[in-house]
Amino acid sequence: MINGKKKAITFSYDDGVTQDIRLIELLNKYGLKCTFNLNSDLLGLPGELVRDNVRVSHDKINPDDVKSVYDGHEVAAHTLMHPFLPEIKYDNVIVRQVEQDRINLSELVGYEVVGMAYPGGGVNFNEHVAEVIKNNTGIKYARTTVPTFNFDLQEDLYVFKPTIHHHDHWEQLFELGQKFVELDPKEDQIFYIWGHAYEFDIDPAFWDKMEEFFKIISGKSDIFYGTNAEVLL
Repeated sequence: MINGKKKAITFSYDDGVTQDIRLIELLNKYGLKCTFNLNSDLLGLPGELVRDNVRVSHDKINPDDVKSVYDGHEVAAHTLMHPFLPEIKYDNVIVRQVEQDRINLSELVGYEVVGMAYPGGGVNFNEHVAEVIKNNTGIKYARTTVPTFNFDLQEDLYVFKPTIHHHDHWEQLFELGQKFVELDPKEDQIFYIWGHAYEFDIDPAFWDKMEEFFKIISGKSDIFYGTNAEVLL
């Protein structure tokens, strides 16, 4: 059982962008928990990017604000500079990108960071990278971007696959949310949602849509709401 319950919901959001502040306000409103994956060498930097032909802010949280902004949630590693790890030739470079980020973030938040999310889109990991991280860093779980669209437990936490990415699958997100709420499982089940908070700025309606999703899944006595570490470890 997961903290005494057979069902658990957890969230994972990447890049440490300033939109995380608004997302955290919503999460706290509904008693939900999230893990935020940060690149420590990029903290405090301004930026923007284009998603779905819309230009959105990609400003990063200031390092001095990390502890207060993410209080009550979990901070996890996302590498120092957001490289595509499978293309790195040298294992020591992979280790430094992950482990130094983990150490930097641990110092900022005042507790040991133990999780991470692989940076980059698509298939952003391979078995070799996962083994390097497992054997040479303090990371205890690492999330990929490969969706399962199910709630089954997974044995290998170093190539952990999320249930769904919110922005790419809005309709399925709501369908899975309703299914999970109604589920009366015999085995433990985890509903794991990931994304980037800046994606909500693509359309102002997306913030309202996510809040509607939070309303559906929150406040259920048979569901444990925890950070990634609380749910997976």
